[in-house]
Amino acid sequence: MQHSLVIMAKTAVLGRVKTRLARDVGYVEATRFYRVALARLIRRLGADPRWRTIIAASPDTEAVPDAPWLQDAHAVVPQGEGDLGDRMQRVFDQAPRGPVVIIGSDIPDISRRHVAAAFKALGSHDAVMGPSADGGYWLIGQKRLPRVLRPFAGVTWSSGRERDETLANFSRARVALLEQLSDVDSGADHAVWRQTEGIRRLP
Repeated sequence: MQHSLVIMAKTAVLGRVKTRLARDVGYVEATRFYRVALARLIRRLGADPRWRTIIAASPDTEAVPDAPWLQDAHAVVPQGEGDLGDRMQRVFDQAPRGPVVIIGSDIPDISRRHVAAAFKALGSHDAVMGPSADGGYWLIGQKRLPRVLRPFAGVTWSSGRERDETLANFSRARVALLEQLSDVDSGADHAVWRQTEGIRRLP
């Protein structure tokens, strides 16, 4: 069995990504942030030999741009239709045999250490979650043994209740919680990100 890291990613098209952030910084800057954050994430995590990195791309009808950093991913697959829960459940149902960890593509602080901690937690737990400050989560994973769990039924997305509702669906499963991280959704978040990392030109 292999460990699979799945990055949920959107094609970086103006007006389709980081729309909440765009209200504060404009669509061009929001799209540039997303492109840079995704590229750095794939470069940082994709080459690690401890897991297989898969990009789950949306929308299905458009190809992910041909970019040098995609060489660090092992595969690009479509997310498919439905809400976020439908699409993440499809990942858990269809990924290669073994533990699966899913992360978002717009959380700049995710490191190899976080991903390794998630897979380590799945050694003694049925599932793992990385909570975020807004009531959601930046990571969710399953051991998928003896069966694939289905934790997304009835979850109200973008409500601030996603974490609690998903945890409730895990019922008697053993769930490990990682440290809290945040994505970049506001102009204030973006200003902090620019100060700490800046925007470097990518090839």
